[in-house]
Amino acid sequence: MAPLGQVDDMAHASLRFYAELNDYLPPAQRQRDIRVSFDPGCPVRHLIETRGVPHTEIEIVLSNGVSVDLEAPVADGDQISVYPVFESLDVSPLLRLRPYPLRDSRFFADAQLGRLARYLRLLGFDTEYVSGIDDTVLVARASAEQRIVLTRDRQLLMRREVTHGCHIREDQPLRQLRYVIKRCDLVAAARPFTRCMECNGRLVEVAKSDISDRLEPATRESFDRFWRCETCRRIYWRGSHFEHLCVLVDAVLGKTD
Repeated sequence: MAPLGQVDDMAHASLRFYAELNDYLPPAQRQRDIRVSFDPGCPVRHLIETRGVPHTEIEIVLSNGVSVDLEAPVADGDQISVYPVFESLDVSPLLRLRPYPLRDSRFFADAQLGRLARYLRLLGFDTEYVSGIDDTVLVARASAEQRIVLTRDRQLLMRREVTHGCHIREDQPLRQLRYVIKRCDLVAAARPFTRCMECNGRLVEVAKSDISDRLEPATRESFDRFWRCETCRRIYWRGSHFEHLCVLVDAVLGKTD
């Protein structure tokens, strides 16, 4: 309410979030219209992110039933509906906020997601991870390299420069991995055992004779096929650990129950 003798020049709109976007809201604001005040002409992005919802988690915004982008100005009395990323519904007639996906699913995981980064590399996905990297540097690199930002920090995803991102809410790394696979539809694109889990470099098969001097005697005796990381030169072979990793890969890609 405006103080006595002053005119309230704030505009008002109705804002409603759908499906899992309600998880970001206080319980009292979920699954209902929220009346918000704002300075006339502010972009719809501002109204959405003041409620704590990162724009990277949004697929469709409707203003009075018409699809708009995040920079569309909001007018007094507007009805704003906000929808999450759709997994199966055909929304092609509407204005999707990111009309074209990245050609390849490439990721940049923040400092809290080192295990997730290793798992994505295991599945063959180009995933950068730098411990302790500054958020500004991370965002700049992800944008320049066209990478999807993976983070548990939703404030990071609210930066305008972040065009593609996933908010990771799970605590357990394998659950995080399953979420990213489902969210980004990665099953068909997975190429397990083609990247180094340590540095993200590509693995290429190498002749045993070329790396024999680097092998322990028991390894040299028991195995004949080897792979080497093109970047860090780490050597890989299909030892007992390989079977355990195969079980993990099959499980997260839905090939086993």
